[in-house]
Amino acid sequence: MSWSQAVDRTVTGLGYELVDVERSAGGLLRVLIDRVPGRAYPTGPHEFVTVEDCEAVTRQLQYVLEVENVDYARLEVSSPGLDRPLKTAAHYQRFVGEQVQITLKLPFQGRKKYEGLLQKAVGAEEATPQADEQAVATDDTGWQLVFNDGKVDQVLDFSLGEVREARLVPVLDFKGRRGKATPAVPQAADGDSNDGGQQE
Repeated sequence: MSWSQAVDRTVTGLGYELVDVERSAGGLLRVLIDRVPGRAYPTGPHEFVTVEDCEAVTRQLQYVLEVENVDYARLEVSSPGLDRPLKTAAHYQRFVGEQVQITLKLPFQGRKKYEGLLQKAVGAEEATPQADEQAVATDDTGWQLVFNDGKVDQVLDFSLGEVREARLVPVLDFKGRRGKATPAVPQAADGDSNDGGQQE
């Protein structure tokens, strides 16, 4: 099992969504997790990932990574934050109707960055976690961004393969999901530390 597979299996096995994972040259292993809507967690009913969630995932990951003999200097588990990245078709599907900022790989009409309302194109098949990898592999073209150019609303049709980066736009209206609380701070642990993440 590769280190990325070990992380994915561990996080999803605990009932969380693996939003993103990256491994830096300096040995930092950064893991972003989120709660799955409608699922109950031992750490209590919260809308955001809590510090306790991060601690639970950190402890389990340290144990699994040691068993799998994964070499890393420091492990950091945290929430995706208010400007959560969108990496997969399932992520896009979950946040249809939200304000999103996308950066294209190549300029379109002289610009790469667009911000607007994420929509699924009419007639496009809905993405599911099971169909996620297949949707990305087939360059899913069923997405739209509705934005205003200062005069009128316009629609940008795009495929996942054309996007270099996509993130939610923080909406601090204190009514929606991303305005009710502060996301959990990162939980960092050295590979050989004993700060609550000690392997048994």
